[in-house]
Amino acid sequence: MAKQNTKAELLKDIQVQRRQLEKNLAGISSANKVLPGVCGEWSIKDILAHLAAWEQLFLGWYQAGLRGETPQIPAPGITEKNFHQLNQQIFEKNRILSLEDVEAEFTASYQQILALVQKLPEDDIFLPGRYAWTGKHRLADYIAPNTCSHYYWAKTLIRKWLKGFHEA
Repeated sequence: MAKQNTKAELLKDIQVQRRQLEKNLAGISSANKVLPGVCGEWSIKDILAHLAAWEQLFLGWYQAGLRGETPQIPAPGITEKNFHQLNQQIFEKNRILSLEDVEAEFTASYQQILALVQKLPEDDIFLPGRYAWTGKHRLADYIAPNTCSHYYWAKTLIRKWLKGFHEA
């Protein structure tokens, strides 16, 4: 996926990747969405919870930045070297939730992040250093990995799993 340089490109990538992911999900039964093995021990449900959690992390970073705070990215006590621990925490927290609850959060979280991107002025998204908490980076450099790039990752995993599932 190419790096987006305009709000229109970013919104298009977010919406296209999300639509493609949802298209893949549409034909999968609820029973199959909770089967482990899509990504390690994760099920499709776990992947959806993961995506929503990372969208919410971004929204939290953004809100903290608006309050003049410097968010701890990705989360307090977590660095790039041990971010797998955060993913495990997200998995553990959400594994007890029902598929319906995870799907509802998956939908609500997407609507929140999409609405934010739609309302932000282009300069706020693409001007490097526009927000103190992003340093020299663009806000888009935080949005894309937590939306369109993440949806692409999930879609690819699910397609690969489905192919193996149907061949078995």
